[in-house]
Amino acid sequence: MADEIARRLVHASGTGLPALHLLELTDWRTVQYLLVVGAAVGLALEVIRLVVGLDWAIYDRLTREYEQDNLAGYALYLVSAAAVGLLAPEHVAIPAILMLTIGDPISGLLSSGSLTKETYVLLAMFGVCTGIASFFVHWVPAVLGGLAATAADGLKPVIWGYVLDDNLTIPPAAAVAMVAGMELMATLSL
Repeated sequence: MADEIARRLVHASGTGLPALHLLELTDWRTVQYLLVVGAAVGLALEVIRLVVGLDWAIYDRLTREYEQDNLAGYALYLVSAAAVGLLAPEHVAIPAILMLTIGDPISGLLSSGSLTKETYVLLAMFGVCTGIASFFVHWVPAVLGGLAATAADGLKPVIWGYVLDDNLTIPPAAAVAMVAGMELMATLSL
């Protein structure tokens, strides 16, 4: 249980980058650069771990068994956050990243650790993610973003035998849904 809490705290620490901007300590462009640097460092560490074979003790505590021979969740998390940070508008990217850094750890702590999540866990994820998004976008895209993040958290698609980790899917799913919600509102003149 201690390792699981440590994983969730590391997860939540990613809130720091968007917080730098939200607290007006830096501009969004700097946050984007930091996201890209983080993704590059994460991928480099994974190459060292998986190809070179360097296995630090921290990996034993913070990675799961299924990550031993695949990219670890933290690297997918960093890549996903960087991609959304670069491609989505700032007011969409920030809540999409926060859905991963805040919503996913809460969902993980509430769940039993199985691949299928209980209804109450999904409802909590939806509530947290929609609440986060509502500070940045109208309620329609906020709800759509919350639904998409919840679906990404609850569904684990398998492509070519590889389970798509929610660390990779939550931010882009949420961002696309929020942008679609804003486009829908514009189309309907709401």
